[in-house]
Amino acid sequence: MRLLIIEDNKDLVKSMRLGLSDFQIDACHDGLEGEVMAITNEYDAIVLDLNLPSKDGIDILKTLRMEGVVVPIIILSARGALKERMLGLDLGADDYLTKPFEIAELHSRLHALIRRSYGKAESILNVCGLSMNPLSRNVSYEGVPLELKPKEFDILECIMLRHPEVVSSEMIAEHVYDDSFDPFSSVLRVHIARLRKQLNDVSGKDFLMNIRGKGYFLWEK
Repeated sequence: MRLLIIEDNKDLVKSMRLGLSDFQIDACHDGLEGEVMAITNEYDAIVLDLNLPSKDGIDILKTLRMEGVVVPIIILSARGALKERMLGLDLGADDYLTKPFEIAELHSRLHALIRRSYGKAESILNVCGLSMNPLSRNVSYEGVPLELKPKEFDILECIMLRHPEVVSSEMIAEHVYDDSFDPFSSVLRVHIARLRKQLNDVSGKDFLMNIRGKGYFLWEK
């Protein structure tokens, strides 16, 4: 899952990178730059500070919602007064954490918000016999554990979150890789092939399907 952090405290961003290592993280320290990134890229969630250079977080929040950006947004701020929290939530934020905070709590809140944004009420994803815990990063097929490499896990999570939709290669690239990823390279195809082999080996069947020119989906025959 891809996360945008708009926060001017570089040490805090470094800590979040370490504590949220299961996310593909883009980070910026300037308000206007962060706003542009949020509008032009696809993210699964945004972590937004309020006190930022160039543009205040509240104004960024207003702009993003006016521009139709519906991605879940968690505000991080030292402004912990009830009035500030209510303002942020009223303007479209999905959650509000007051500094200082525990990275582990932010981690859990992000996963919960993202899961609900895709219409998944349960903390465990269950699709076609697959069971995935995004927090512990464990996945199994009918009780048999799978040993997936990080990108294989991320691709499978991307597809399971959107099930039963067909997920395009472009969408997978947006949500699993960073800005330096070349969507025309063979890297994604290699990761998909390895993931499909793992699923085939443990299940004895092929249910990671591909529609040429459209994308990938899970289907249990």
